Amino acid sequence: MRIGVDVGGTNTDAVLMEGKEVIAWTKNPTSPDVSHGVADAIDAVISKGGIQREAVSAVMVGTTHFTNALVERRGLDRVGVLRLASPSGEALPPLTAWPAELRASVGDSVFLLPGGYEVDGREIAALDESRVRAAAREVRRRGIAAVAVTSVFAPLNSAMETRAAAIIKEEHPAAIITVSNAIGRIGLIERENASILNAALTSLAGRIVSSFESALRGLRIAAPLYITQNDGTLISAARAAAYPVTTIGSGPTNSMRGAAFLTGCKDAIVMDVGGTTTDIGVLTNGFPRESSIAVDIGGVRTNFRMPDVLALGFGGGTRIHLDASLYRAEGFDENTLRIGPDSVGYRITEDAMIFGGRVLTASDVAVAAGLAQFGRGGRPPDFSPAVLSGLLSRFRQLLEEGIDRMKTSREPARILAVGGGNFLIPDSLTGVAEVIRAPHAHVANAVGAAIAQVGGQVEQVVNYDSVPRPVTLERLRAEARDRVMAAGGDPDTVYVVDVEEVFLSYLPGRTAQVRIRAVGDLGRQLTRAPGRGDAGAGAANDH
Repeated sequence: MRIGVDVGGTNTDAVLMEGKEVIAWTKNPTSPDVSHGVADAIDAVISKGGIQREAVSAVMVGTTHFTNALVERRGLDRVGVLRLASPSGEALPPLTAWPAELRASVGDSVFLLPGGYEVDGREIAALDESRVRAAAREVRRRGIAAVAVTSVFAPLNSAMETRAAAIIKEEHPAAIITVSNAIGRIGLIERENASILNAALTSLAGRIVSSFESALRGLRIAAPLYITQNDGTLISAARAAAYPVTTIGSGPTNSMRGAAFLTGCKDAIVMDVGGTTTDIGVLTNGFPRESSIAVDIGGVRTNFRMPDVLALGFGGGTRIHLDASLYRAEGFDENTLRIGPDSVGYRITEDAMIFGGRVLTASDVAVAAGLAQFGRGGRPPDFSPAVLSGLLSRFRQLLEEGIDRMKTSREPARILAVGGGNFLIPDSLTGVAEVIRAPHAHVANAVGAAIAQVGGQVEQVVNYDSVPRPVTLERLRAEARDRVMAAGGDPDTVYVVDVEEVFLSYLPGRTAQVRIRAVGDLGRQLTRAPGRGDAGAGAANDH
């Protein structure tokens, strides 16, 4: 049996699953102390399921901790940044275009050092080990433990980053080192940004993962803990502590994977309505469509794997800004209304009118319209028919505009409605063929965490003039499958889910950038990730 948990800004959801069946579920308001909230959710589904704790084989958690830390600029470490790219890579220094407050959080300990490769494998400059040692000693002198190492085209050849990390560890044994080839794709600046963000989160990640593990021990659960990643696959708790940035987009991804599982639909648009936002994403072959452009995280451009998701500031806890004197108006003027984007979040059970509070929320409107029936100790306003119709019309307009922004064709879309606030999605929408609400759709995010698979990815620049294309692609497919199995995937379930091939016209011959992703069911405990700060964390472990 597996337990899946998803920690959102408003609710913490958990499910207990046996095979493909949901045995028990719970949805609790997210507590300020999130680890205790996770423990309470796990304890609740075990009690509801009536099982022994020893029967739990694995616990999968998706968390928004790291996203919130970056957005709120809290709990971040100062970072020593070593870029191996001089002399050609000095025109645009690290941290360029970062928000001032975030840059202040990570500091200005930047070292531009010789190194890097051309795309064809030639050295830009040889690695200067003496200067790397000097930089490591200076980072240590400044009392900085988090270090990010980047090099030009490191995803194609990680040798310089790996050697630099080993040198840093010799000079600064307490260093927690992030190497860029383990995180980002080809593209120095965005990959470097992702690496610096990851380094800034490592201490926080260690504390959070430890708190989750402590919560499991307190519940007397010996099952291994896994954390869900941006692409819907799993990593071990140890690897999540070392590479927290790879989990930042896991919330929407869990919902999309859960929606695909619950409905059996592999190609559709998923609308996940939570308490704060509505996340809209596209399923392709059962997995979220990945963003093809640089992704902005906390105001910083990055290029690691992230789902292509549109987040609307509209959810069950969204504040509806409409003067109370207009609730019974005979007509509706849209200029008097503002929807969000602020939300009461996890305080909905205290602040919303249906719970006896004084704040008008989207849930109050839904209950007044008969779209949902919940609440305690209060009642929704008595809207006039014109005002209620106007409010619902604006809700519909927001959702339809979001769908249009995510559609890639003129054909009517299939919508999978999930999340605790999915009652806000009408049964009919312009440009939509059908709206599907599966059983347990309100906890699809936790289901997505529980059914998450192990993944592996390979990305290389190849020349088909040297080795024929079919031979090259099969070699890369085999390597991606091998990485899944090395990470604990069941060999009998491993398959390739995505092949991306881009021909590079600026290079001679038939040269292409190829990215292949494979997944498989969890067959055994994931192999131990390199320890936090291990110098050997490199391209072979980039998933």
